[in-house]
Amino acid sequence: MAVEYDGAAFHGWQRQGSPELPTVQARLETALASIANHPITLVCAGRTDTGVHGTGQVVHFDCAVDRGAQAWLRGTNSLLPRALRVRWARAVPHTFHARFSAQSRRYHYVIFDSPVEPAIMAGQLTHTREVLDIEAMHAAGQYLLGEQDFSSFRAAGCQSRTPFRNVMHLSVSRHHRFIVIDIEANAFLQHMVRNIAGTLMEIGSGRRSPEWVLDVLQAKDRSVAAKTAHPNGLYLVAVRYPSEFALPSYTIGPAFLQPIA
Repeated sequence: MAVEYDGAAFHGWQRQGSPELPTVQARLETALASIANHPITLVCAGRTDTGVHGTGQVVHFDCAVDRGAQAWLRGTNSLLPRALRVRWARAVPHTFHARFSAQSRRYHYVIFDSPVEPAIMAGQLTHTREVLDIEAMHAAGQYLLGEQDFSSFRAAGCQSRTPFRNVMHLSVSRHHRFIVIDIEANAFLQHMVRNIAGTLMEIGSGRRSPEWVLDVLQAKDRSVAAKTAHPNGLYLVAVRYPSEFALPSYTIGPAFLQPIA
């Protein structure tokens, strides 16, 4: 399944011990269990934190019976809150794994730079009153390409065995007042995208040069980078899988990211 959700409505992806803390995983598993008529345990491509959104999250689960694509799609959606939707569903071979079969994950970080906060889309973007220099931000981002040690951009509590990740693409573009940091990598460390976004915003403000990113990388020290950017602007927009699984083409993100004519 591909899943879309407004992260502002949930305490992250992962199921919590308390039912008072709604999570994407718990709400989706409950709905799927009603369709399957037995408990369901989901595996996702990448766990997202509280406040982080998903437009292209991919999950898989094992089920004793196949109800058919329409039941999994429409039936499940009829049982979900408005902030959570299944985008497509299909049967896959047992060799498929939502996490381990993924070749890359793609995120968008959305910034709105304006002296005045927007009246709409609260909780769905990051606002700054500074006008950011996207050319400087994009130039800095190119230093992050390739397989490198991203220790300076990982959270203190990150449990990954290695700080090395391979960033395949990073671009910064403007769509009127919206700025989009588009980044794709084989995988990400905890808070890695938000820490990169915070550092690029520091450069975009003019307080640092694009070359500062090299100093941050080489330091391998989280305290050297800028502060972690807010989760509101972060979207998991796509997960890429081998063509043998014949999954639908992945999305590039929410429609509001497209240029306005």
